[in-house]
Amino acid sequence: MSPVLAVAIKEFQDGLRNRWLVSITAIFAILSIGLSYYGSAASGELGLVSLSSTIASLSSLAVFLIPLIALLLSYDSFVGEQESGTLLLLLTYPLSHTQLLLGKFLGQGAIITLATILGFGCSALLLTGQAELGRLLPAFGLFILTATLLGLCFTSIAYVISLSVNEKSKAAGIALVVWFFFVLVFDLALLAALVGIKEGLDQQSLVQVMMFNPADLFRLINLAALDTKDVNGVLAVAINSSWSAASLLLIMFAWVLAPLAIASLIFKRKTL
Repeated sequence: MSPVLAVAIKEFQDGLRNRWLVSITAIFAILSIGLSYYGSAASGELGLVSLSSTIASLSSLAVFLIPLIALLLSYDSFVGEQESGTLLLLLTYPLSHTQLLLGKFLGQGAIITLATILGFGCSALLLTGQAELGRLLPAFGLFILTATLLGLCFTSIAYVISLSVNEKSKAAGIALVVWFFFVLVFDLALLAALVGIKEGLDQQSLVQVMMFNPADLFRLINLAALDTKDVNGVLAVAINSSWSAASLLLIMFAWVLAPLAIASLIFKRKTL
């Protein structure tokens, strides 16, 4: 068995033992089913809402939950083992820094991926009787793919944090600041720029700025195919841009790989 696979299996088993997989799946399933069924409660009715409204609601939910869960799952992956002394022990085995990093990434990434598929897949099952499969499968397939990439992106960012500090408490604090910035502060700053700049940003410039935030990329990809009445805020201006879904997906993949590459460089130069 390859060292990368051995580390990945260990990380996945640790996630099962610590109930991460069960907890994340349960959170996603309960909230996605609730949004799908009770999303029309504000109008005084209960029941399944349209596919477009469901995807819009799930995107708004996922953009808050997935980055936070990914950061909480991974922020102590290296600094925690460094504090306990097991990181140095692991590196005494015939295992390179890159292999250990990739193994952890594959194992924890598998937890996020499986939890996303099972949790949000429950919402897709609810809509099978209402929406045509020809519309349902592509829409939910794209949503689950991008939700998984969003989780993997913040897992990579968590590794950069974990390898850059020497205390778990610092890593936890920085992880929360990172989540707060990408999920809340970035969009508020963008809205302030749109209002404050006299001539404003054109559509192309706005989308280019949003490339620097994987959370905005996630919403942009999923909401671009929906009716504009389901979208508000900055995204309502950006969804009709000339960027294709394939191009935006490639940028999301880059957001996964770039922090992972940075984490690898830090790990190789880190003094234990």
